[in-house]
Amino acid sequence: MSLVMGMDQHRAQISAEWIETITGEISRARIAPADRAGVRKFLARFKGADLEVALEATTGWRFLTEELQRVGADVHLAEVVQTSGLKGRGKRPKTDWADAQHLRELLLIGRLPESWIAPAHLLDLRAQVRCRHTLVHQRTEWQQRMQAVLFHHGAPHSRGLLKLENRERVAALKLPAAAREQLTIALSMIDAIDLQLSPFDLSLRDYARKQPGCHALSNEIYGIGELTSVTILAELGDTRRFQNSRDAVRYSGLDITVRESDQRRAPGHLSRQGPPALRWALYEAAQAARRPSSPDRPYYEQLAARIGSNRACIAISRKLLKRSYHLLRALGDRPWNPSPPERATAVTRQARPITMNRGQFPKPCCRPLTGDGPERPSGRNPSAGTIAVGTPVARRPPHRSQRARQVSRPGEFRPRAL
Repeated sequence: MSLVMGMDQHRAQISAEWIETITGEISRARIAPADRAGVRKFLARFKGADLEVALEATTGWRFLTEELQRVGADVHLAEVVQTSGLKGRGKRPKTDWADAQHLRELLLIGRLPESWIAPAHLLDLRAQVRCRHTLVHQRTEWQQRMQAVLFHHGAPHSRGLLKLENRERVAALKLPAAAREQLTIALSMIDAIDLQLSPFDLSLRDYARKQPGCHALSNEIYGIGELTSVTILAELGDTRRFQNSRDAVRYSGLDITVRESDQRRAPGHLSRQGPPALRWALYEAAQAARRPSSPDRPYYEQLAARIGSNRACIAISRKLLKRSYHLLRALGDRPWNPSPPERATAVTRQARPITMNRGQFPKPCCRPLTGDGPERPSGRNPSAGTIAVGTPVARRPPHRSQRARQVSRPGEFRPRAL
């Protein structure tokens, strides 16, 4: 018996419609309440059957996918926007049964736009980095509220309000009682967020030191540190699912949208249709990659003079994303070990710093780090081959974790990457 099912899930109930492909019989069922126990009771009848299920990648898909895989079903996760677009723009009734039928029909004819189902340990890592990103964003919002209150009452503008000397200066200002209360609440919220962020940062930095993929990103690509490497690894996932680096850029939301009809072409903007935490990590890495000591400084100066500093940083973010894509793809299965070793020893070679030229992708990023990778890795540079283990290469300056153990000269400043 072969069954094809479409499921439309909500918090209160789940609508399911399936068809038996041999007899053509169509059946429907509604699961309420829509929790793990109710879904497990409903799926008990399909245990051992040849079942294929399509459901949308909305909130609640994880536990539903786990229960479907538990009974041996083949799960297809539909991309929400593209699936809705396949209905057309005509006005028609929209019900839960119609949505379940639409998913079932797309799966049956092989036109369902599918999303990648990440493994459980990667989903947990994504939850951590996204929670941290939310906390950092809220911390910035409270600082902006403090700046707004001070400007509203005519206080002189200054950056770094959380520094001790600036806190003392703000405390000495003569402000109304309502404004003073606003500042006190904002500082209390920021201190509470910092208290939650500290264990987050320690945990993620420790993970980055042990994970081969994070270790490779922070060592091979200038500007990427421990926290940004964990975010990039978690949000990108298995890069082998992308056909090329341009698909990874589109996934991140850093691509430029285009609206063209006949002879008219509207100016494009960033699509922003992707993980916000990934764009944040890439932009933070680009801020470090534009420093005077960076090998990409000439590329940044060329773009900044022509299109401005912010857009130049976005362009560098795309370059860093493409490098990360090729580097993680060349590592194969090593970045996806759910239990990383105590110390990442799989990546031992370091690449020399390479400048980025407009329209040209750096060649070493397309090559595997050891000789066990594919002979012609996918990417925009088909001529890149493998590098034998032990090949002498020029080493870049030591990583910041190694520089921290070196004795600094008096007055020397060493910037730190996230």
